[in-house]
Amino acid sequence: MKAALGPVFGVDCQLIRDGTYFVVEGDGQIVGCGGWSKRRSLYGGDRDRPEPDPELDPSLDAARVRAFFVHPTWARRGIGRSIMVACERAIIAAGFRRVDIVATLAGEPLYASFGYVVVERCEIAMAGGLSLPVVRMTKSAES
Repeated sequence: MKAALGPVFGVDCQLIRDGTYFVVEGDGQIVGCGGWSKRRSLYGGDRDRPEPDPELDPSLDAARVRAFFVHPTWARRGIGRSIMVACERAIIAAGFRRVDIVATLAGEPLYASFGYVVVERCEIAMAGGLSLPVVRMTKSAES
């Protein structure tokens, strides 16, 4: 987990600047977050990205669902689902026709319940010779 916190799960401030990141609060703290992107990166933080990613063309490219996290004590309460609904509405409003996700195995069931299908399973290389298994998923955006 520690090896993934930077290269894979680091903060991508561009999502916040683009206004495409959502948070859910409970008891005065953030208990869940997630968003979507109109930028090229499929995952990862902005630590190693000196400039913003180029914007995607909604008529040609797929939007990206990114950086979903729910605090473990708040899991299974519909938080991830509510964020996903907000993301999909915004993606459609922005004119995208497809959506891509690189999901952790823990996130795969949520995305599958929204109709995303597996394109490939792979691993993201991390420091120390470790790797993180992930699944690339896709879906046509529905208006």
